[in-house]
Amino acid sequence: MRLVPVCLAITLLMISSAIAASPAERRGRAYAKANCARCHSIDRDSASPLALAPPFRTLHKRYPIETLAEAFAEGIYTGHAEMPAFELEPKQINDLLSFLKSLE
Repeated sequence: MRLVPVCLAITLLMISSAIAASPAERRGRAYAKANCARCHSIDRDSASPLALAPPFRTLHKRYPIETLAEAFAEGIYTGHAEMPAFELEPKQINDLLSFLKSLE
């Protein structure tokens, strides 16, 4: 019966981390889920659905997250071969960067 307290503790931790996320992080996660998760892993553990697409949790190892703002504003037209071109609005950029920073 030790499993019940452990499951309860894990659930409470998950809920508290979701509540602790800022509104910008939550909007950024929602954007990533809707537009990026088809190819990229947007969480802390899973593999990317498309092997060529780097998990978002590793992007800070390749680029300082703050430097991605300009690329998001101008549009990312490179990346992996399957990646569509897209441009973000300033508020979306802030939200996505906030989310990416939370994964570091």
